[in-house]
Amino acid sequence: QVQLVESGGGLVQPGGSLRLSCAVSGSSLDYYAIAWFRQAPGKGREAVLCISSSDEGTYYPNSVTGRSTISRDNAKNTVYLQMNSLKPEDTAVYYCASAFYYCPPHGYSSDFNSWGQGTQVTVSS
Repeated sequence: QVQLVESGGGLVQPGGSLRLSCAVSGSSLDYYAIAWFRQAPGKGREAVLCISSSDEGTYYPNSVTGRSTISRDNAKNTVYLQMNSLKPEDTAVYYCASAFYYCPPHGYSSDFNSWGQGTQVTVSS
């Protein structure tokens, strides 16, 4: 089973940027679509973006649309989430998750089979 480890979270001021990383081990990233989710305090887990094994991005409708991009480096077995123009409401724990080859169309958590432990992103002045 593939293992996922997120990194890159932290405290950032409103309007700032962060790049999160999801390092994949236990199998080649070539076989997996990887999605980013987030969970704010007191709220459910929300799908943010997904990238398929063929490098096609899937944008799930949410408030980060247009402010974030997803990319992958299969040589490094790592997927990145670049977030710009961050807002306080982007404060959440960010998780990456894997699915085989294709991004599930609706972004349901149950469609993904492995998860990382999460990295905290706090947007505050």
